[in-house]
Amino acid sequence: PNCSIQSYVPALTPLLGYGIKQISVCTYQAISGAGKTFKDWPEMVGNMIPYIGGEEEKSEKEPLKVWGSFAGDHIEIAKEPVISAQCYRVAVQEGHTAAVSVSFEKKPSKEDMIKAWREFEGEAQKLSLPSAPARFLQYIDEDNRPQPALDAMYEKGMGVSIGRLREDNIFDYKFTCLSHNTLRGAAGGGMLTAELLAAKGYIAPKD
Repeated sequence: PNCSIQSYVPALTPLLGYGIKQISVCTYQAISGAGKTFKDWPEMVGNMIPYIGGEEEKSEKEPLKVWGSFAGDHIEIAKEPVISAQCYRVAVQEGHTAAVSVSFEKKPSKEDMIKAWREFEGEAQKLSLPSAPARFLQYIDEDNRPQPALDAMYEKGMGVSIGRLREDNIFDYKFTCLSHNTLRGAAGGGMLTAELLAAKGYIAPKD
């Protein structure tokens, strides 16, 4: 999946059972996602660009593929939830942050949401894959977290950090989440996908 969805799709997946209806997400994406450093992109120092070509469309469509189902030889794309995304390039070297607002058919309590995050195990954890983080999602209680400088390397950059869960005046809840875009979102995520395909018998190592 695209690196822009790697922070908020894992955070929303444990909540699908509550019937997610609508999602509004703003992503704040590191310059390494554009293959840059501050040395070769000095105009990004102290700056923000409110546009990343094609990213908003991917951020709205790809989650529906992830939450879809196999139908013969193709993926049946999920029809819900409705997703509205805005994507910004920000002056951070590593780590994509997402500010998420979400509404449900059956509104959970905050305690239920935090419990779902802290207890979540994906296929990678159940299969104990080599690149899988032991604990995929962490919820941080401090009001000023997660932060790229402090939390992007959670679980060696393969986990997702969530914080600032509170009720919203338009949606049911809003929260912030963070993932490492070049580890979880790119190289590490690719390796983990290969490990999962091998474990499921879809691919085999060459002799």
